[in-house]
Amino acid sequence: MATFNYTVDTQPMANQIGSVSNHLKGTTTAVVAMQTAVVLAEEKAADHVCKNVNKGFFSLIRSQISQKAAKAQSEIDSLLMKLNQQRKQLLAIKGRLERDYNMISSRYLKLFNGLNMNLKHRVYELDKPAMNFAVREVEKVSNRTKYLTATVPVTQLESLAVSQKIVASNVKYRGMKVIGSMTKFLSDMYAQKKLTDRILLSADSTFENTTISLPVVICEYNFDRFNNQNTDITIQTTELNKQTQTAIKNAVIPVVDIMQWRKEAEINREVKSEFNKILSTTNTSQRVKDMANKLFLANNYQTVKNQQV
Repeated sequence: MATFNYTVDTQPMANQIGSVSNHLKGTTTAVVAMQTAVVLAEEKAADHVCKNVNKGFFSLIRSQISQKAAKAQSEIDSLLMKLNQQRKQLLAIKGRLERDYNMISSRYLKLFNGLNMNLKHRVYELDKPAMNFAVREVEKVSNRTKYLTATVPVTQLESLAVSQKIVASNVKYRGMKVIGSMTKFLSDMYAQKKLTDRILLSADSTFENTTISLPVVICEYNFDRFNNQNTDITIQTTELNKQTQTAIKNAVIPVVDIMQWRKEAEINREVKSEFNKILSTTNTSQRVKDMANKLFLANNYQTVKNQQV
């Protein structure tokens, strides 16, 4: 078998591989530089992002706090204004109440002072002679030295006698007035005692049962349009107690239906006069008065003559 031997020159391939290795080294250097640049860029970007995020978060929180502070300040201002307004209203109410209190107190003070003076005069008038004696005469007697005629210590005998006569006359005049006041007081007391004895009943007084006739007014009227009638009984209440009034009404009610009513030809003059008197004193218009007078004259009256219960 034939053998062939070939010699291949690998130097160009080695050169090319060497250049590739150099390029790889350059590429490795470039990659390392690029990686370093990328890391620096990422670091700068991260720092920039963090800085902006922190700044934005700080701005957001600051903005929210500022908004809340502004809202709270506005609420405080509104509440302060409201409190000031309420304070002014309370001060106004206080001033008005003070004025009302002063006005009412002065009014009642004047009223009670007037009542005190009236009561004082009435008490004084109840027993005027005794009050005159106690207030006027006793004071004059107590201060008689002020009313007596003064005399000089050194004087002539004639003038001294005349002065003594004047003093004695003055004393007699004062005594006469005192005696007159006492006499009037005793006479008034005696007259008052006689009047009291005549009014009051004595212990040995005897009583007798008597019959007294009392007038009773029976009024019957319709209180609706269905001619349903109602009856009112009116009696005098001057000298009758509640029990007596009730007993009289209970005695009159059963005999109302059996009474014989009789129509009157004309209205009683006393009733007509009393109605005209009441109508003239009312404060209504003339048209109302004319209509009331017309209804009064057109009404029909029925009376019961000499009916006793």
